[in-house]
Amino acid sequence: MKLIVADDSALFREGLVGLLERQGHEIVAQASSAPELVALAINAMPDVVVTDVRMPPEMTDDGLRAAVELRQESPEIGIMVLSQYVAPAYASKLFEPAAPHDGVGGLGYLLKDRVARVADFIRSLQVVAAGGIVVDPEVAASLVHGRKSKLDPLTPRETEVLELMAQGLSNQQICEKLFLSVAAVSKHVASVFAKLGMSPDEDNRRVRAVLAYLTEVEAR
Repeated sequence: MKLIVADDSALFREGLVGLLERQGHEIVAQASSAPELVALAINAMPDVVVTDVRMPPEMTDDGLRAAVELRQESPEIGIMVLSQYVAPAYASKLFEPAAPHDGVGGLGYLLKDRVARVADFIRSLQVVAAGGIVVDPEVAASLVHGRKSKLDPLTPRETEVLELMAQGLSNQQICEKLFLSVAAVSKHVASVFAKLGMSPDEDNRRVRAVLAYLTEVEAR
């Protein structure tokens, strides 16, 4: 993968760059501020941009807003946002500008602690590079409380399957995680689609189901 890494902390940024290069990936640029990230990404057109949420110039959600801008300007670039804290609103905002579909890069939102789990982090980047969605399980868990929603008809198992889908897991990986057969997971996934009102001929049902999940649980 060709990557751009953006973080105002030189120590964290260099550490992440070293980790990714050791895994065989190419770092085409580094950025320490949100405006620099946007300019570099539009010129270099990487497979994935990895960016912090809080960056200069304002040190608020500049990195997130840069990611949203890139999503609008160059939707084919995958976006992986890293955060020090669980901030569900950031995840929701990231997914608002453009629902992923063919030809549009994937989206990810992870806590920085996940970077230490190298295998999981690299797998998450690969999911995003392939156009998929990855949401940190702690972020997802923090959202599952509150009001009634269209998720209510889902059984506990179906909700668990949908949450794992939101983490970027394939059906086969869900099988292994939950110790279920392929047929059982396929049945649960089909039931999730049906209960969310998604017909078999609807394009990108998996991505739309994940986005529906994020939208509903963020409002809780």
